[in-house]
Amino acid sequence: MTQRPGLRISGRAGRTQPFHVMEVAKAASAIAERVQGSERPMIFLNIGEPDFTAPPLVQQAAIEAIAQGRSQYTPATGLPALRERISGWYAQRFGLQVPASRIVVTAGASAALQLACLALFEAGDEVLMPDPGYPCNRQFVAAADALAVPLPTNAQQRFQPSAAQVRAAWTPATRGVLLATPANPTGTSIAPEVLREIHQVVRAKGGVTVVDEIYLGLSHDERYGQTALALGEDIVCINSFSKYFHMTGWRLGWLVLPPELVAPVERLAQHLFICPSTIAQHAALACFEPESLAEYERRRAEFRARRDAFIPRLNAMGLHVPVMPDGAFYAWADCRQACQRLGLAGSWELAFALMEQARVAVTPGRDFGAQDTEHFIRFSTANDMGQLMAAANRLQALLA
Repeated sequence: MTQRPGLRISGRAGRTQPFHVMEVAKAASAIAERVQGSERPMIFLNIGEPDFTAPPLVQQAAIEAIAQGRSQYTPATGLPALRERISGWYAQRFGLQVPASRIVVTAGASAALQLACLALFEAGDEVLMPDPGYPCNRQFVAAADALAVPLPTNAQQRFQPSAAQVRAAWTPATRGVLLATPANPTGTSIAPEVLREIHQVVRAKGGVTVVDEIYLGLSHDERYGQTALALGEDIVCINSFSKYFHMTGWRLGWLVLPPELVAPVERLAQHLFICPSTIAQHAALACFEPESLAEYERRRAEFRARRDAFIPRLNAMGLHVPVMPDGAFYAWADCRQACQRLGLAGSWELAFALMEQARVAVTPGRDFGAQDTEHFIRFSTANDMGQLMAAANRLQALLA
């Protein structure tokens, strides 16, 4: 596209890579529209969004907030009552006392990550993070003019970095680590003892440990389903109402911060966001009612059942998932055998072939880093069981 005279695009915007997940989603939607009404409509296993929506009490709380006109600005740190409810959730679920004063409610986990990066990192700082990993995390670091430094991982280490890697990669410019557990795209968590070792290395180096825990509520293994906040007050933790609480489009998340970081983050939030959505905050209060929590746990069990049914089907047809995910709702599948059968070069070509020939939308590995990602595709198992089994049947027929 020709650039308009006088309109200069910033270098930061120019360096920002496309979010290929969304590009593939647009292509999948176009194909779906083209085949609308056919016997084989598109099955979408590409976007990491629960098929469940907010439960009844949460929806009703939003309706009541609107009806009663409770839509004015809240404090930049969020409704005090919501901060207290989140604090209570940590006590109830993890047996951990996290003061509400350390919790900052944000406009989604994306805002939480942006605020954390802007508060902690400066131009020239290096931030270590796993490869493969969630692509937007690299962009949040880059938006603070810092440099994301990938730590290559593999199946033998559950696609999570080790303390030895962090120690070896640390330079005078390194400011900290940005981890995710459970992780996107692999659904794997960092073993508690490994996370403790990593944090000890970072602490000894005078750095900061930032942990993305937006899928923590969807842990399927008690060994891994613990919050990093137990390691100390110096941990920076990100969480969200999108995944476990099924409020994706409501754009609500939170940060747990060391006490001395709350005021700087609050100042940034005041200028950049004013406050999170007031209606969403009032609705989120109902997430912590016993009825809502019971529904979330029922849904968590459903996500686990989907994983247990779908991933063996992938393995059987040559789309091997080398590490069984212990959380979230993803399957990170090695697609080399499938590409060989279909005469394709890698996961990007395979993703489009599956959309066209099997009418199944998946996400190629390109977004998630450079460590062997051209040989992997990500399936989202956040769709219902019937759709997952139908997708497996189509894939099996194509690859047989």
